[in-house]
Amino acid sequence: MPRYVAFLGSINVGGNQLKMAELRQALAAEGFENVGTVVASGNVLFDHPRATDAKLEGEIARIIADRFGIDTFAAVRGRAELADAIAENPFADDGEDKCVHTLFLEKQPAQADFIRLEKDHEGRGNERMALGRKALHLDYADGVARSKLTGDFMARRLGCRGTARNLRSMRRILDKMD
Repeated sequence: MPRYVAFLGSINVGGNQLKMAELRQALAAEGFENVGTVVASGNVLFDHPRATDAKLEGEIARIIADRFGIDTFAAVRGRAELADAIAENPFADDGEDKCVHTLFLEKQPAQADFIRLEKDHEGRGNERMALGRKALHLDYADGVARSKLTGDFMARRLGCRGTARNLRSMRRILDKMD
């Protein structure tokens, strides 16, 4: 059975508190198997019979909304897709693991939207950006806390939501998928 990771957006931030044990139980009750979580920020590992990522994303978001009243989305990736996201990140080799992120997106943004994001961000900070497959790769060179490149700023320009994980977390999750 395929192994997946769901990166949940807006979990345990901004008042959306969710205990990982309760999340694991809710998903298991809905037929997800071998459910585990990594860190309390909404990284869920699970096995599931063959289904499309989009179907799983919608199902997980629905479960969380119905059971916990939290409007979120889930970016679901298989093991190979997560490994590819790490490999395609052009900042992985020369950036700090805690500052290099991948923003997992709901959909693939248009190239024009990415160009708009770059243009609108010009002069606002030293971050580097590169568009990936249903992902935006980022290097928060001066640190995430000081960045003006916020989730809302990116979502408005890309036309979709995203949830970011740093390189260290992604590598840790990939190891746990084995």
